[in-house]
Amino acid sequence: MRRGEPETRGEILAAATRRFAATGYRGTSLQDIATEVGCSKATVLYHFANKEALLTELMAPAITELQALDDALTGLSGRAAQQTAADGFVDLAVRFRREIALIRGEFPELLRQPEFAHIQRISERLRDALAGNTDRAAAQVAALVLLAGISETCAEFVDMPDAELRPALLALARRALEPVPEHPTQDKET
Repeated sequence: MRRGEPETRGEILAAATRRFAATGYRGTSLQDIATEVGCSKATVLYHFANKEALLTELMAPAITELQALDDALTGLSGRAAQQTAADGFVDLAVRFRREIALIRGEFPELLRQPEFAHIQRISERLRDALAGNTDRAAAQVAALVLLAGISETCAEFVDMPDAELRPALLALARRALEPVPEHPTQDKET
């Protein structure tokens, strides 16, 4: 039985969130979302140009925060870059873990879409900051593992209280990051 037209874009966004969580972004069609809302696909398309536009709006708050973190990292290096990146990314991942869970496993494909292309560049700068802005292989590997691991962990533990998840992730990040000199020109002690 049809309920009639959705009252707000919010109804469509909520249905998209539920469908993406249940069947993934790729596995969800606009018709699936329309059926969940109880409206026609045309009604969904009236509010959103396409499925990508729906996802873009769902992810907008997280993307805005990621861009703010990227801005905060500008000009930082060494330990300051690592600490700011680790604290900022953990906070962001914990806060938006439901959104991370929505795109779990589909992130590489989504980065190929024009609406999300800039996220790849931000992710690379975040990785570099976690590495202390050094090109040392061990630092780069640790940074990439942390980014992926923090994201995966947050997607897995969407219902864990923030007060438990955040400190556990921060402690892990501090143990995993390769120490870098306080000042970028200072050589690492051997």
